[in-house]
Amino acid sequence: MSEALVEAYLDALKSMRDGSPKPLIKRASSMAEDMDGPVDVSAARLTEHLRAENANDMLLRQLGLALFGWDDRAATETWTDGTPPNSPERRARAHDLLGLDLVAVEFVDRHFPLVRETSTIISQDFQAWYPPSGLASRAFYWDQYKKYLVEAKDWQPDSVAGLDEDTRKVVERISDPTRVDAFSARGLVVGYVQSGKTANFTGVIAKAIDVGYRLVIVLAGTLDILREQTQRRLDMELVGKENILQDWDETDPELGPHDYADDRDWADGNFISFGFRPSSRDFPDIIRLTGGGNDFRNLGHGIVALEMEKRDKLKPLYDPHNLFPCRARIAVVKKNATVLKRLVSDLKKVRKQLGEIPTLIIDDESDQASVNTTDPRKWKEGTAERTSINRLLSELLNLLPRAEYVGYTATPYANVFVDPEDAEDIFPKDFLLALRKPQGYMGVSDFHDLDVVYGEGERNPKNSNEKAFVRSLIGDTLEERRLELAAAMDAFVLAGAIKLYREKAGNKQGTYRHHTMLVNESFKKNDHAETAEIVKSIWSGAGYLSDLGYKRLRDLYESDFLPVCEARSEGEPFPDDFDELREPLGEAIRRISGAGSPVIVVNSDKDLNQEAIDFDKRSVWRILVGGAKLSRGFTVEGLTVSYYRRRTRQAATMMQMGRWFGFRAGYKDLVRLYIGRNEPDRTMHLDLYEAFEAMVRDEVDFRGELERYSHLVDGLPQVRPLDIPPLVSQRLPWLKPEAANKMYNAELVTRRSPGVRIEPRAYPESGSDIAHNYACMIPVAKAADDLVTLMATAKLSFEAYIGLVSQKELVTALGGLRWMTHTYFQPDLNFLEEASNGRIDDWFVIVPLMKDHLNAAKMLPDLGRRSVFERHRQEGKSFGAISEPRHREPAKFIAGVELVGVDDRVIKSYASPTRGAILVYPVITKGHPKVKADALDSSDVHMCFELWAPLSSCPSGSRLVQFRVRNRALKDSAIVPLT
Repeated sequence: MSEALVEAYLDALKSMRDGSPKPLIKRASSMAEDMDGPVDVSAARLTEHLRAENANDMLLRQLGLALFGWDDRAATETWTDGTPPNSPERRARAHDLLGLDLVAVEFVDRHFPLVRETSTIISQDFQAWYPPSGLASRAFYWDQYKKYLVEAKDWQPDSVAGLDEDTRKVVERISDPTRVDAFSARGLVVGYVQSGKTANFTGVIAKAIDVGYRLVIVLAGTLDILREQTQRRLDMELVGKENILQDWDETDPELGPHDYADDRDWADGNFISFGFRPSSRDFPDIIRLTGGGNDFRNLGHGIVALEMEKRDKLKPLYDPHNLFPCRARIAVVKKNATVLKRLVSDLKKVRKQLGEIPTLIIDDESDQASVNTTDPRKWKEGTAERTSINRLLSELLNLLPRAEYVGYTATPYANVFVDPEDAEDIFPKDFLLALRKPQGYMGVSDFHDLDVVYGEGERNPKNSNEKAFVRSLIGDTLEERRLELAAAMDAFVLAGAIKLYREKAGNKQGTYRHHTMLVNESFKKNDHAETAEIVKSIWSGAGYLSDLGYKRLRDLYESDFLPVCEARSEGEPFPDDFDELREPLGEAIRRISGAGSPVIVVNSDKDLNQEAIDFDKRSVWRILVGGAKLSRGFTVEGLTVSYYRRRTRQAATMMQMGRWFGFRAGYKDLVRLYIGRNEPDRTMHLDLYEAFEAMVRDEVDFRGELERYSHLVDGLPQVRPLDIPPLVSQRLPWLKPEAANKMYNAELVTRRSPGVRIEPRAYPESGSDIAHNYACMIPVAKAADDLVTLMATAKLSFEAYIGLVSQKELVTALGGLRWMTHTYFQPDLNFLEEASNGRIDDWFVIVPLMKDHLNAAKMLPDLGRRSVFERHRQEGKSFGAISEPRHREPAKFIAGVELVGVDDRVIKSYASPTRGAILVYPVITKGHPKVKADALDSSDVHMCFELWAPLSSCPSGSRLVQFRVRNRALKDSAIVPLT
């Protein structure tokens, strides 16, 4: 009886697909009339069934899928009665239309609470076309993919509904494939590192094929390892067995093996299977132009695979009569010049058809290789010089006028800095979609304590992410670093034993198929080989099964893992007594060293005779040492312990190296990040953990700005992607958003510098400009009319004129200055202007005097006798350093930067939380003809300065640097306010 009830209600829900909620019980009753025998589908029976079944009940899941789908629908749909998406009012409206009673409503809402967090989109106004009429009868691949996610991958209804909504936002903004006039959209989807971006573009591809896109090109990173992983994922979850085999009889020994003949998931039935060839049911087959181990090769005589078949040769391919019966083609290619040249070459051989083929280009890791990194300032007039991959991508887009381009990345800065005026490039002119953070995902914020206010007591694994998951690496010497690496390896072994304990306790053999540790210290292949040898040496001397090793692991378990498991296990079992791990420890050690070595080096060095890493074909319990191959796109399965000391000064590069981000179902409490806190890098030491925290704050700000401007005003977008405001920010001065060659089109808008020295040096060279600047700065310099002795340190003092000048007077003076380039000082000026809103009241002015002031002073216009400092400057270049270290100490004290070390009654009497300090230096260029004159003109003297803004000038945690896209065509258009 229950099976019949479920079938009736599932049919009722299916009848509402792509429409509005309808009376559920009434429709189920209608469906039940066609069944054999009486079926009770009453409201009471429905509620009884739902309450009796678990959360995996298919009816409950389908009901949840439907509800979440209706939650997300636009308020403009008639049935919504104007209720906003994802609101209690919308959910109540759906319940009313379904006709559910209060008991059923309460039960369903408890299982499927409203999802408040949604994706955010900045978009051009677009021509609404999706979903097209009749889609329900053609939505084959999306329906199959959705079913696969629910039944094979155990996705929850809210996650599937979220994917449905996010992919809809993408597909509706690309062109209707049956559209007569060609339109090529450019879009960007921003996810999180290792957060399910592949699932999103798989869903986009499924929907695109359903509506008529017949050529799909997936650019899958720059490495074979990532291309092959992407190909397999698409083949397994979308293309399906029937399309892979075509007419291949895999039981015929004469045909030989196919791509996945030795793949465990193929044998276990984990590849999607439809049970029939799609074309046998009037759905399009998919022809693969690339395979599991084969990138795109010249098709030769097989070029016919690219020739699209037509029913009516007098009509274009995009005519529905031809389009829907036509088979789809899909190619998963590496972003490699040789490979892309082959693809372009073969497409040219069918050039006559290219203008008619609705094409979808998916660019995974779109900020890598795809972006043009040549300097536009060096282009010849009227031409755009391009890097090889960008040139070939532009050629593809030109060859295929009906090609839609959608880039995917977790680090979008390079993409949003593409020149918007370059019509052949990949600037996301039509939309930018920021995906919601998926459930169960451990991202940067899960390893940091952002804006957490602690009550009484110290931080602990329960209230602090850092205490739970992060272990600091501070060793300087080789021996200290070796000991820290050994400690991380101990954690890896122990975590593996706990996983095996959980498998046995839950009777879930094989749950933890992979268990990995990542060691990332350098991008150099020689360093990888050296590190691998160190890992082997530590492993051989660890003595894990000896009494000493057993005691060491016991201490680690009791001091580290047990407290975290108690606080964060989320119901997963763990032993109270370490002795219960004795047997699992032995098994974990056996698995890790079972292949003869605990380590696999993953890089492109072919001289190492490296062991291949293949998560698809076998279980992997190893320590991985590598660099680029493991820091971009590729998913490290089962990653539990990360040892990270690799330095970089680009935020995007560093974020991509955070392989410890991802889904950690069943072992989140076992994850450990060992990270460098004091890594030497040129002239400074880098705290990598601090850097990741700064990046996550910048990312939160970026997404927040997108959200801020995503809401429609009077039915129209507030901004277009072309007008992206200063969204990209930078908190750490040394950590830039992107590499310099990806930021040619980035315009610095604001540079906030609370408690940081601001010393401009690009002063103009012409006499008239120098005199103009002198006049601007005279009110500031004249405010310093009190001659005093200031203490820099207990043993060092200097004489100076001091005084106060208001914030308004200083901003006015600085705002009138001229520089070598017009916008040189503007980012700093923007910061000072925004701080006028009560954050800075006034400035302590210091005009230092030289030691031999009486002999060296010169008469200056409107100022009297003052010390004039000589500074080096080459023609056409900026000055060198202006200020002197001893003069800075009082200024830093006033700004609140250093509150110790200065014992000066005068300085302390001027200290105020909202007061900054400015050092003013009358400067003459060294070697100037008048350097020995007793009096100087205003055209001779540069009135240079150094600023120390108070800490109050910028709220704690605020962005220090903001950028926007440089758009020369709209350079005078203020689309969005800066504050």
